[in-house]
Amino acid sequence: MKISEVSKKYDIPVDTLRYYEKAGLLPNVHKNASGIRDYSESDCSWVEFIKCMRGAGLPVEVLKKYIALFFEGESTLAERKAILVSERQKLVEKRDAIQETIDRLDYKISVYEDKIVKREKELIGNSKNENAS
Repeated sequence: MKISEVSKKYDIPVDTLRYYEKAGLLPNVHKNASGIRDYSESDCSWVEFIKCMRGAGLPVEVLKKYIALFFEGESTLAERKAILVSERQKLVEKRDAIQETIDRLDYKISVYEDKIVKREKELIGNSKNENAS
């Protein structure tokens, strides 16, 4: 699959895919005799993984280390798992912080909604009193 096709399929700019290669996140993308990238199914799986992890906020350096360890083989299984566990914990903490902020915003919004409803009732009450006069 050509880089433009991968870019379209995963909604990732071509420049970003090239950056991922240079950064060592996609180290084994085959190039044909003309130098055109030819992404394999395996490469596309890595692109999908990287997109997911980057979308969740994992730093390039963490992914670079994880991928380098992956290519070192099974002797790095425990270290790779430790990276994933650590990054997962960071995401859980971020999620909890975001939930706390959402809860606070929900409370503040409800305070405003109560004030708006109260004010509307006052306005409706004043309007009825003026019409009765």
